[in-house]
Amino acid sequence: MIRWIIVLIVIVCAVVLAETKGSTCNDHHPKCVRWAAKGECEKNPKWMLQHCRMSCGQCASANVHNLHKLAISQKEEAFKVFLGIFIVLVIGIGIKVIFYGETCPSDAKLKGKTVMITGANTGIGKETARDLAWRKARVILACRDVTKGLKAAAEIIESTGNENVEVKRLDLASFKSIRKFAKEINEEEEKIHILINNAGYLGPYKKTTDGLESNFQVNYLGHFLLTNLLLDKIKASSPSRIINVSSMQHKKGRINFDDLQGEKSYGQFTAYNQSKLAQVMFTKQLADKLEGTKVTVNALHPGVVSTDIMRNFRIYQMWVLRPIISVVSYLFFKTTIQGAQTTIYCAVAPELDDVSGCYFDNCREVPCGENATDEGVAKKLWEISETLCYNVNE
Repeated sequence: MIRWIIVLIVIVCAVVLAETKGSTCNDHHPKCVRWAAKGECEKNPKWMLQHCRMSCGQCASANVHNLHKLAISQKEEAFKVFLGIFIVLVIGIGIKVIFYGETCPSDAKLKGKTVMITGANTGIGKETARDLAWRKARVILACRDVTKGLKAAAEIIESTGNENVEVKRLDLASFKSIRKFAKEINEEEEKIHILINNAGYLGPYKKTTDGLESNFQVNYLGHFLLTNLLLDKIKASSPSRIINVSSMQHKKGRINFDDLQGEKSYGQFTAYNQSKLAQVMFTKQLADKLEGTKVTVNALHPGVVSTDIMRNFRIYQMWVLRPIISVVSYLFFKTTIQGAQTTIYCAVAPELDDVSGCYFDNCREVPCGENATDEGVAKKLWEISETLCYNVNE
């Protein structure tokens, strides 16, 4: 596939270069030279215009020369536009083939295992749930919108034949909802073998019901509380796994203890990056605390994926630009199935049985951002997180 992409680029470039070369002064053609020397430029005007292009005035009148020059320049511009569009298309497809082609290599089955996934009614979470249901796991979809969750569950059951798919309501923007959900799980579920903290938010400034900034609570703090409330159950189910779906954007993040909730200054990407950094720090801290328990904790970057999280982008809300965004998404973004592969890998790969506190991208372990390795900041964040979780609307 990659070879054909390169061949296509070379062919198109050669055609365009040939056109460009053909539109330059061509007085060196034998007939052009001979006619110009004899003053017989009008001997065959049609042939002259076709072959003695841009004849620098030697074989064409000024008017003919200028008109021909204009026609050629327009043709050149058309070819340049075509070349630009073609190269963008090829590069887009190439990026998807080269960088987004990784799939989970494991065919491990999960019969007898219970998996819980937050935000599983759509996007990456839904495709993760579908795959793990196909592997015969019992899957709990933890969703804020139960109606959408039930619809997703029905689709998963139909496509996998696994009827052991359940929906429970969980609103990560509410500590009350998180505590209620965790209480039900601890009382009703015998085991939780895999917890996937997948739900996410990216959008304008908005406070949760607990008065906290939405990116911070939904992406990080809600999962921090949920995981800790379920930790005894997860330990009792060992060997078990906790997976935090973060983002490569964590590398651009900074934990701003002076304005953790963005009340002084807010940028949605700044808040998002901070929350994703917090997830990776949480992963590493929790992995240290769980050492020796046979419970592993890992974080991952799913890739740049076209999901419902884009609905909160201001540019996406401009309906005029949506067709362009759709094309760009198709060319350069992962599909939700592709985006789910690293999560699936972290959930099922047998080679990760004893791997904890690590960061993954495209189904392989990669270094996390240097900012995520600051032990002092991570410990301080943990302490503040505990205070927020247990002091806000207790």
